[in-house]
Amino acid sequence: MSNRILVINPNRNEQVTEAMDRALDPFRGENCPTIDCITLREGPLGIESQSDADAAAPLVYRTVYENESNADAFVIACYSDPGLRAARELTSKPVFGIAEAGLSTAIMMGGRIGVISILENAVERHFSYAKSLSLDSRIVADVPIGLSVAELADEEIVTVKMLDAGYRLRRDFGANVIVLGCAGMARYRQALEEKNGIPVIDPTQAAVAAAVSALRLKISVSR
Repeated sequence: MSNRILVINPNRNEQVTEAMDRALDPFRGENCPTIDCITLREGPLGIESQSDADAAAPLVYRTVYENESNADAFVIACYSDPGLRAARELTSKPVFGIAEAGLSTAIMMGGRIGVISILENAVERHFSYAKSLSLDSRIVADVPIGLSVAELADEEIVTVKMLDAGYRLRRDFGANVIVLGCAGMARYRQALEEKNGIPVIDPTQAAVAAAVSALRLKISVSR
């Protein structure tokens, strides 16, 4: 039986989960781990504040606890990485947060990291978390597009705003790699990369790639 990676969307927005699930298709195939994406229906509609992240954390913990026996690795698919440390205390199986994985991958791809956020109030939260990972010095700027998680489904509007944010990060701040600061942005990664000519990291893809590698290499986790 193949290994199973459980990807947890801590908000209750099914559209985010569906877009995220499609973005993970490159990791699926023969002799690949099974990747299941789930929505936490009790979670906030979108994680747009610290209070949303704090509310989601115990739901993530409970989900890891309930699935500890039927999953081989976990991915927390929210850029705030809610419940990440607690989940790692709970299980000896690998647990990945998408912000941590996305930023770590970006360092290898460029090093001058630009982040695209949803709302202005996310910027300080992102920098604070990056500082806790000792990665804040590698971020040249975090540019919000001024839309909620729910509004990310409007592809026409979001594409324009994402392309503008990417252009600003490259032109005004010298970013040479971009990290998408929300799991709901996955569908815009390719267009953003093609337009700006620099790598664009979807953090959920980065976290799942790390999970696949850990399972293939049978890397153990210490608690």
